Amino acid sequence: MALIEFVSLLREAAGQVAGAGPQIVAVDGRSSSGKTTLAGRVNDAVPDSYVIHTDDIAWAHSRFGWTDLLVSGVLEPLRQGRAMAFRPPAWTAHNRAGDIEVPTDLSLVIVEGVGAGRLDLSHVMDATVWVQAGLVDIESRNAARVRTGEVEESGVREWMAEEFPFLEREQPWRNAALITAGGTVRGCDPHADVAISRPLRASSMKP
Repeated sequence: MALIEFVSLLREAAGQVAGAGPQIVAVDGRSSSGKTTLAGRVNDAVPDSYVIHTDDIAWAHSRFGWTDLLVSGVLEPLRQGRAMAFRPPAWTAHNRAGDIEVPTDLSLVIVEGVGAGRLDLSHVMDATVWVQAGLVDIESRNAARVRTGEVEESGVREWMAEEFPFLEREQPWRNAALITAGGTVRGCDPHADVAISRPLRASSMKP
């Protein structure tokens, strides 16, 4: 479907939000599945939206043990409609400049990253998108990132050693309102369209 149709479907799945805060949706998927790309496309299509990357919350802290920081430092203030600027403790400890500053008056916040759709974040997410990509594609993309120097091969191995059992436990795709293709799909324009499947469970869509 066209990107604008996908955005409309996602926002319908997120439903009405109580209070002054924006809709908050998770974009989850395996490493190098296309999460960041999809989140960026949705962000471009919705002028009053913002993308939060879980990698920024997790930086120098823990690959997957960051839910308390995300909820208390970012999502709870957003739920209350408050402006927020959050500086994770590891940023201070390791002298990383800046903070995570989310503007006010947003209608949509996209939380992107492996584990964004995990079960213990379901109470603060209005909808989850799972980006599905095959392991062959993921391995190819990771190898390309190693070749360009974006990541180190040892870092990829260490990450995957944690990611595989984490996702096997969580299985966030089972709670996704929408599942999209993270790879090339015949007849789908990657710049204008989004390829989706039907939800795994009808109850995963908000009424």
